[in-house]
Amino acid sequence: MRRYIQIVIIVSQLIFVTSLCYSASRQPVRGRQGMVVTSHGLASRVGIDILKKGGNAVDAAVAVGFALAVVYPTAGNIGGGGFMVIGFPDGRNTTIDFREKAPLAASRDMYLDENGRVIDRLSLDGYLASGVPGSVAGLCLALEKYGSMQRKTVMEPAIRLAERGFPVSYRFHNDLVRLKENAADFPETQRTFLKNGEPYEEGEIFRQPDLSRTLKEISKHGSGAFYKGRIAYLIAKDMANNGGLITREDLARYRAVERPPVIGTYRGYEIISMGPPSSGGITLIQALNMLENYDLDSLGFGSSAYIHILTEVMRRVYHNRALYLGDADFVEVPIEGLIKKSFAAAMLQSIDSCRATPSDSLRPISPHFYEGDHTTHYSIVDKDGMTVAVTTTINTGYGSKVVIKGAGFLMNNEMDDFSARPGAPNVSGLIHGEANAIQPEKRMLSSMTPTIIRKDGRIIMTVGCMGGSRIISSVLQIILNVIDHGMTIQEAVDAPRIHHQWQPDMLSVERFALAPDVAKILQQMGHNIRTLSRYRSEAHAIVFDRRKGVYLGAADTRYTGAAIGY
Repeated sequence: MRRYIQIVIIVSQLIFVTSLCYSASRQPVRGRQGMVVTSHGLASRVGIDILKKGGNAVDAAVAVGFALAVVYPTAGNIGGGGFMVIGFPDGRNTTIDFREKAPLAASRDMYLDENGRVIDRLSLDGYLASGVPGSVAGLCLALEKYGSMQRKTVMEPAIRLAERGFPVSYRFHNDLVRLKENAADFPETQRTFLKNGEPYEEGEIFRQPDLSRTLKEISKHGSGAFYKGRIAYLIAKDMANNGGLITREDLARYRAVERPPVIGTYRGYEIISMGPPSSGGITLIQALNMLENYDLDSLGFGSSAYIHILTEVMRRVYHNRALYLGDADFVEVPIEGLIKKSFAAAMLQSIDSCRATPSDSLRPISPHFYEGDHTTHYSIVDKDGMTVAVTTTINTGYGSKVVIKGAGFLMNNEMDDFSARPGAPNVSGLIHGEANAIQPEKRMLSSMTPTIIRKDGRIIMTVGCMGGSRIISSVLQIILNVIDHGMTIQEAVDAPRIHHQWQPDMLSVERFALAPDVAKILQQMGHNIRTLSRYRSEAHAIVFDRRKGVYLGAADTRYTGAAIGY
């Protein structure tokens, strides 16, 4: 049987998978002066307008962040958090961590019953599900340190959109239909997002006067308005009245933090990404370190050999994610060991080229021994080459379903990203270890992976994604599609994807990702395959074509985002 599988794998490498959708992908959007790619056309337009007025990429990123809180409330937010990676034209890089924190009153076992079992949905729905928001602090810090425009200027478009409203799209209408059912227990949320108790119809104008007032206060007084002023009072009062934990002290103590990025290399490219409390950058670099040892192009995109190796690598790096990663301000995270090439080489030794490795059989390899579903992402580059990659989230769609009374914005349910009980899966099916246990003021582990890629010191690509546990694997595959398979950035984003996260031991594949013969071979190799009717993973990316001197932007065709260049 083993010899048979080897022969079939070799044959499959010679067969090009004709059902792949990337071959019919549209052309990337072009721009010579700048590019903005977001999950919503109105937000992309806001970013481009800022660039045209002379703003830099950080100015545009802050304007987009606040605009998304208005036009894309399922993920855009001021009640959540995220990460920003900035690449400067002179070769410097930095990141801003504005991930949410556990409230001071949070405790390790707060989501467990008297028998130690996880209470269903307690960390997902309602006031107890929210961490202390970081988005306002992060966006304001970025603007103060690296922007060139006044806060009033970059926030004015978001305020205008909230005040005057915007037409409801078909997608937004469908989101509101689901929200009506899911937010039945939250009257303020229904008042804010529904019209006389019913979803807004496609084409109707949706206005948010409470949110407009909130944004005006931030515009005038900065992050202090959110963390110490009237908005903080409204958050703390609503929490206290409904069993939540966030207090005015929690809000006053919150700080966004500038941190160095994690940096690796892949085939001569420099990979710059987000470090802890994000697991994304470390996990991505580990995977690339392993895959660098294979000639992926000769294996053939979509072949059984290619999918097998990619799956085995994902299995191992997600296993390490569960074992080692958490908030480095609270636990020791062996960052340098995890991203070393020698650690990747040690992991490669357990990969069988012809058989799937049962996930339960994986054993920890210590990195100390080797020296040698709702989020949104946007990518922006300006005329000088400054590049910003931002991934921001309130976790699941519409977060905790709680709108703060009188303030008009949704709160996150990011407490679900902690380990409610080490070894218990969260809403994305991810298993976390002791390093991600709940502690007061600790930042919960994240999969967000905003990433910038340089070649010979110059930025040539930025990419990021939404999709919970599938964020890391999606960013990984887009990078491989460009570097190893020579796809355009739009082809790379549109190409069908696969995912494996160690547990559950399941290879999840997008429709049309596997030809029938490839799927059969993979099953014979021992892979458990699940085809997803909808692959919830939206990527946005930009590359710079040096030869033509043009930016090429790609919004994911799986959703309704927009790339706009000028």
